[in-house]
Amino acid sequence: MQIYLVGGAVRDRLLGRLVTEKDYVVVGATPTEMLDLGYRQVGRDFPVFLHPQTNEEYALARTLRHQGHQPGVVIAEPGVTLEEDLQRRDLTINAIAEDGAGNLIDPFNGVEDLNNRVLRHVSSAFSDDPVRVLRLARFMARYNDPPFTIAPQTVEMIRAMVEAGELDNLVAERIWQETSRALAEANPVRFFESLRELGVLGRIMPEVENLWGVPQPTRWHPEVDCGVHTMMALRKACELSSAAEVRYATLTHDLGKATTPKEILPSHHGHESRGADLIKALGRRLKVPSGFTDLAHRAATYHTHLHHLYELKPKTVLKLLEGLDAFRKPRNLEWFVLVCQADFQGREGFEDQHYPQARDLMRAYHAACSVDSKQLPKGLIGPMVGVAMRQARSAKIAAVLNRVKQQQECQQQ
Repeated sequence: MQIYLVGGAVRDRLLGRLVTEKDYVVVGATPTEMLDLGYRQVGRDFPVFLHPQTNEEYALARTLRHQGHQPGVVIAEPGVTLEEDLQRRDLTINAIAEDGAGNLIDPFNGVEDLNNRVLRHVSSAFSDDPVRVLRLARFMARYNDPPFTIAPQTVEMIRAMVEAGELDNLVAERIWQETSRALAEANPVRFFESLRELGVLGRIMPEVENLWGVPQPTRWHPEVDCGVHTMMALRKACELSSAAEVRYATLTHDLGKATTPKEILPSHHGHESRGADLIKALGRRLKVPSGFTDLAHRAATYHTHLHHLYELKPKTVLKLLEGLDAFRKPRNLEWFVLVCQADFQGREGFEDQHYPQARDLMRAYHAACSVDSKQLPKGLIGPMVGVAMRQARSAKIAAVLNRVKQQQECQQQ
């Protein structure tokens, strides 16, 4: 029996990154031998065992064998070699093993690809699982400094997979799993840009793909293209927040612009409600968690309200806060403001401009929250209490907006 450290732990150590999980492959052992040593078996598809002390995963060396045109069969038996096990892995940088003495076993030149910052498939088996394409794009988002490139042969293979329709039937949960993980990486923009360059984005998220090529008024969007703006906004959102929900809402906030009637372009009147509908549909199709869809839906619906905050009546600002459910869920407001700031600053030439609307909406919110039901007139019952509360909150918001207006007038003089 021989035991090797494999996969991400070896890769990340060689990259100088923190190793948080370790996986091992065991060559020359049977399930019975592992159980006799005190390992606990988990998983049904192939033998994986948990170490009795560390709970780290130890998998028996396995390979995938095909018979004619039948689906491959996973073989995990003592005769499977380490190289056979490594050959079934997706990328060369994940097909490096390390023995107990610290020696590297690298039959597919993964170390060289690490040094050259290249993502390359190990073998034709890469195409057996289309999810590997999304995982590759996620690595593009993770390893960003300096960035990786994709080997030309791998690009060619993926484009052939796309043309053959192999990515058209990906399970929704797997698409969302990789997308949500990518949103939490260092540079999610590279995930979406890589998928677009490979011809994949339009197959799994056409609502996002369709933004490219759609023009916007140059006065407000010097970058013009909606897809370019979306990526700029997403990049800014990543600077503002590590929350994947904020990043997803930023990614989808302008989906409605892709469905703007051609005769009114480059204007996008009504894109907010159209985008909100698309977000709901996208969420149902990919089984996006409700928390992500809810924030994205609110951001698409209301983001232009915040951009035009100083033109709104106090009652309209209150409706905005109520629409965000801010009084029950303050985080909704905090995240919404970040999405709007990312949208505002995610434009060519606006990247470092101040966005006072974010500060002033928070001031208006805190003022509205200061209203105490004990301060309301005595004797109110039923719906009258709610009416009085809304009137008091509107008055507080009006006071804040008036002060802001006065300050702005003073600064202009």
